[in-house]
Amino acid sequence: MSTSDRQAHWQTVYTTKAETEVSWYEDAPDLSMVLLRQAGLTPDMSVIDIGGGTSRLVDALVASGQAHVSVLDLSAAALETAKARLPGAKQVQWIIADVTAWMPARQYDFWHDRATFHFLTEAADQQAYVRVLAQALRNGGKAVIGTFAPDGPERCSGLPVARYDAESLQAVLGSGFKLAATCRHQHRTPRRSVQQFQFSTFEKIA
Repeated sequence: MSTSDRQAHWQTVYTTKAETEVSWYEDAPDLSMVLLRQAGLTPDMSVIDIGGGTSRLVDALVASGQAHVSVLDLSAAALETAKARLPGAKQVQWIIADVTAWMPARQYDFWHDRATFHFLTEAADQQAYVRVLAQALRNGGKAVIGTFAPDGPERCSGLPVARYDAESLQAVLGSGFKLAATCRHQHRTPRRSVQQFQFSTFEKIA
């Protein structure tokens, strides 16, 4: 799928559905916050949320005193919704971009991605994502990546997805990243169905 097609798809999603109607909605990003803290995130560090959309992670990070937060998403509508909740959050940078084509202007201490990478089903897009991740994350930085598990859904938001366990995700990321932690998670959607997720934390080593 091209960048323009992806952008059109997600702009449509976020302009036709309420925040609480999308399957990935959660009231509070408790697991993400726990995993980031366990990986060593402290308030003085920088963190970027990839495919953040209307996620409440940025709210939680700001509330916890995080000094440097960036949120990247394809959909301008999604970021406007999130931005409207945090009118005084000057420490947040909002980035409208396709992560596979993004050119980061800086490096971050932490990279967070909950349910973005698994939408990249073509090898070229996956490799582009890994290249950007390597550019954007400092050496020793951590990436917390949540995807559908091998027994998770095969489609989401009308699109096919790729499913991973920690080992298969490590294989895609390559030797520049080392698996540091992993856990499974059951996400309950707003319609009360259960989706199986896999969260893995990687350290950039080269």
